[in-house]
Amino acid sequence: MATVKPVPIPEAPLAPYLCVRNAAQAIEFYQKAFGAKVIFRMDDPSGSGKIGHAELKIENAHIYLCDEFPEMDTRGPESIGGSPVMLHLYVKDVDAFTERAVKAGITVDRRVENQIYGDRGGKFIDPFGHIWWIASHKEDVSAEEVTRRAKKMMAQQQQQDQQ
Repeated sequence: MATVKPVPIPEAPLAPYLCVRNAAQAIEFYQKAFGAKVIFRMDDPSGSGKIGHAELKIENAHIYLCDEFPEMDTRGPESIGGSPVMLHLYVKDVDAFTERAVKAGITVDRRVENQIYGDRGGKFIDPFGHIWWIASHKEDVSAEEVTRRAKKMMAQQQQQDQQ
């Protein structure tokens, strides 16, 4: 029997670029909450005190980060009233990872639980307005099995709604 990988895509070629109102605080938060490592940091050469570009590594994932620069039409979720984008992060142990993130100040939007498609995960909002789905892959599930589980889940939900 094959071993299920908790992080099914170890090297993804896409790195999200997050814009935040205070990048220095965001870096500190991601270090504390996610165990992020700073790979590179470049302060704004104009002397504004802002971070022009930073690269962080969280487990096997890379993210880029910068401060807001409204004059260059670069704004974060706090300035635009939320984020239409959700970041999906696979980690080795979602429960331990999110316990640390919650202690550091991330907001739980949907608690960690087993999902019908084989992941164990939950939805969170960081203090800078970015939405995260954090998960560990626990089980390889066929499309047919996901459909069967979804139908069962919907039937159970309908029963609960009728009670």
